[in-house]
Amino acid sequence: MKYIEEFQDPALAERLLGEIRAAVTRPWALMEVCGGQTHTIIRHGIDQLLPDEVELIHGPGCPVCVTPLEVIDKALEIASRPGVIFCSFGDMLRVPGTGRDLFQVRGEGGDVRVVYSPLDALRIARQNPGRQVVFFGIGFETTAPPNAMTVYQARRLGIPNFSLLVSHVRVPPAIEAIMRSPKCRVQGFLAAGHVCSVMGTGEYPELSERHRVPIVVTGFEPLDILEGVRRTVLQLERGEHSVENAYPRAVRPEGNPAARAMLDDVFEVTDRAWRGIGVIPDSGWRLSPRYREYDAEHRFQVTGIDTREPAACRSGEVLQGLLKPHECEAFGTVCTPRSPLGATMVSSEGACAAYYLYRRLDLPSAASRPLEGSPVV
Repeated sequence: MKYIEEFQDPALAERLLGEIRAAVTRPWALMEVCGGQTHTIIRHGIDQLLPDEVELIHGPGCPVCVTPLEVIDKALEIASRPGVIFCSFGDMLRVPGTGRDLFQVRGEGGDVRVVYSPLDALRIARQNPGRQVVFFGIGFETTAPPNAMTVYQARRLGIPNFSLLVSHVRVPPAIEAIMRSPKCRVQGFLAAGHVCSVMGTGEYPELSERHRVPIVVTGFEPLDILEGVRRTVLQLERGEHSVENAYPRAVRPEGNPAARAMLDDVFEVTDRAWRGIGVIPDSGWRLSPRYREYDAEHRFQVTGIDTREPAACRSGEVLQGLLKPHECEAFGTVCTPRSPLGATMVSSEGACAAYYLYRRLDLPSAASRPLEGSPVV
């Protein structure tokens, strides 16, 4: 297979669905980790095509959605300061902080710019030596390497007016936290293929063995998702648990050694708060002491942040798999993509945005809803 269309072939999809239907003998709850996978599932109705026994639970794999409110409020405060050029990818500009977002800061006179690469921010810093340029570095193991490389370049080129506001998170500790929860009902994981293309699969066998849970590295096209589900269900039905790579066209066991070396040089592992979940030990990165001078939190010393989530927003429960987006009272009424209450409605990978975009506006039937009091995390 060479082209995207081949990964959306209806005949092959039906064949995989047939194999899944033939294999299933009892209910199974699987979690897709990545928001990109969630959008593929909802866009193509994959969850509705699967047998009733197979439930897909949306995991906390949207980088914008899990960025804690405190970090967003720090970004708003830094972006409001005179002499600062605040750079970000576009999807962070409409994420609500406590009372406002980056668009509003720009409307109030702040110099907030959308860039397409952290290197764009570094170029802006070189062009404006008299001003402080901050890049908002968020995301998983996928976006961390280019941000690390940009800090490395800033140090190598001697550009002192560039800094990074860091909110990077790591997937394996999140899976560990999910599985350790006494309320967890996840029985198998579709691991995020793009994360594994960077980090490899080495962190997963121990997780799989410790929690006796199948972990299948999965891609993002419909056939990728179905193949990940098929392999996970087959393991569960056999009573097995192991790590499988169903995305070999992109993932090697060792990942990307150059990217991992850059991460090891620039960052160090730290505890990190996840929006809607809380602090997970060793689940994030921060700049290592060698690069601390490029840490925006260290440079700007933002204090006195008082965060307040909107009372009507239940995005934290969505991120934990406690409820589906259209089970939130605010979904599609007071919370829409035009007037979002939470990040899950803003982000292009957010579960609420997926349900709204693909018109999953109605509540599921009573028979298909999760049992009350049976949350995931």
